[in-house]
Amino acid sequence: MCSAAFSQSKLVALSFDDGPNTSTTVQMLDVLKKHNVKASFFVIGKNINEESAKIMVRAHNEGHDIENHSKTHSSMPTLSADSIKSEIEFTSALVAKYVGERPQLFRPPYIALNQTMYDNIDLTFICGEGSNDWEDNVSADQRVEKILAAAKDGLIYLLHDFEGNSKTVEAVDRIIPILKKRGYTFVTVRELIKQKKLKPERGVIYTHIQ
Repeated sequence: MCSAAFSQSKLVALSFDDGPNTSTTVQMLDVLKKHNVKASFFVIGKNINEESAKIMVRAHNEGHDIENHSKTHSSMPTLSADSIKSEIEFTSALVAKYVGERPQLFRPPYIALNQTMYDNIDLTFICGEGSNDWEDNVSADQRVEKILAAAKDGLIYLLHDFEGNSKTVEAVDRIIPILKKRGYTFVTVRELIKQKKLKPERGVIYTHIQ
């Protein structure tokens, strides 16, 4: 799709945390492929092994972006500057090893932030609008309702593809055609930044890009 077509659409970006894995990530990729939608996957370094890396490579080959969600999913404000750098470099290096390019974006675990992180992580910080989809007692119907209610041009969705999170897979399968009918186009977070002509600033975390 050309830039002119993008400019006439309302844009939203789906993003998924806590992969890669060989179960739920695969299911999510199948749903995205079914609907011809590209998304952003924020991966945890310790979850990348020979088998899950194949799924990450598939995601990249199908046009999805692979981004950084730390090595261990620790609350990073509790870490030293050197430990923060190590968390980021471990994951970025593994992503580069398998998919051939380093992440450009970072989502802090728990969206826990401090100045030391901003000072030592040379990536654009991304948050997003969630649907409490990490809580198993939130039904697929409730996730669908929250996702649809939040929709607006320039929004980043923060969802999860951790193992066993099938309710979010179901919810995404349901919301994509509805939002398309409402005039939304799905893009990766990187593409959203590009299309909105955002110049990311250090010390800022982004959920809605206007």
